[in-house]
Parts: sequence; C-alpha cells; structure tokens
Amino acid sequence: MISDTDPVLIMARSQAAGDTLSTPTLVSTSPSTMPATNLAGYAPVPPMTQTSPSASTSTLESAQDIGYAIPKDFVVKTTAYTHLEADSLQYGTKSALGDDLKFGRVRSAAADWSRYPVGTRFRIKGLPYEYVVDDYGSALVGTDTIDLYKPDNSMMDQWGSRNVGIEVLEWGSFEESKRILEGRQAKPDADHVRKMLRSIEQKIDKIPARLRDGFRA
Repeated sequence: MISDTDPVLIMARSQAAGDTLSTPTLVSTSPSTMPATNLAGYAPVPPMTQTSPSASTSTLESAQDIGYAIPKDFVVKTTAYTHLEADSLQYGTKSALGDDLKFGRVRSAAADWSRYPVGTRFRIKGLPYEYVVDDYGSALVGTDTIDLYKPDNSMMDQWGSRNVGIEVLEWGSFEESKRILEGRQAKPDADHVRKMLRSIEQKIDKIPARLRDGFRA
C-alpha cells in the first residue's frame, strides 16, 4: 500500500532511484491491498479511461512520458462534509473556486491543495463517479485525507470515515493552487491557507515546469 500521496515526494524518490526517460518505472499499489468492493457494497466498475471526459480528452502531459515514476492507485482515508454544517453555512453551496459544489456524475472533493492540487481528478474503486478537488478545509491541511461533498447531513453521516482505494486520473495544478492561495493569505483566519501556500512554495521548484499546471496519471 502506498501511504504517501504527495506527488512531489514521489517524483523525488523516482529521481533518487534513477528513473529516467529511457527507463520509466510505474509504481502502483498491490491488487491485494485494494478493496474488491467499497464499503457501501458496490461492485467494481470498469476503468474510466475511455469514458471519462477528463481522461479521454485531456491535453495534459503524462509524467511517465518524461520519465517520472508516479503511481495512480492509492488507499486513502476519506471523510464527508456538507454545506449544511455550521462552519460551512457562510459559503453556501459554493466551493473554494466559487463554483457550485458538484454532486452528479462528477462530484466535489476537498483536500490539502499542497497534496492534491486544485483540479486533481480521481475515482473511488467500486463507484461510478469522478471526483474533482475544488475545495479545501482547515482540518485537512497536513493530511492525505480527502473530504467528499454530500448534499445533506444524512448522506454525510452515512459515509462517515472510510479507507478506500482511489485511482488518480489527473493531478491538478500547483501553479493555480498557489495563485488562488496567494490572494487569500492575508485574511486573519487563514492560517490553513498560509500553511498550504508555504508547503507549495517549498516544493514547487522540485516539480518539472512542464508538470506544474497539472499532468495525467
């Protein structure tokens, strides 16, 4: 099981291991560590590579194409949130991007943007949905936890906290994450924003320039 989902640290390990353009090495979690079904009992669905709009029409470069060994399968902790929670009421149904929170075929997720930069897209093994990181939360900073948006308290409580297998379809943009956070760092209650920004600033120079605006898994 791969417990560290930070793509920059994975890139650094790839370089240290000597992975180059001529000898790219993909690393993934062992199938034995991935759940056959999710906790809700859904059976696995076929990979979304050919059916997902973002995966099939993406113009982003692949990290593998320039010699970086970055896995796409992880086991991560997930929680759930809703706009009806007391600390979310002031934001209504808007994400950190200012767009409506999504809950359809594509669904919103919150995370530490220095771990999962804005725009990161993934699917949960056994569920027929695609998730996009378009939100963040103070409790998520410094963790690999992903918070899944639910439209009401009942669905939030039903999900609870689950360790699930995910497949990353695209890693989002560190540049865009940095730009957004820079515009919010001056707010008095934005310690979590400043922490994410510092983390991105410390690592962004380690990311190949061609990949800083996102890349395919």
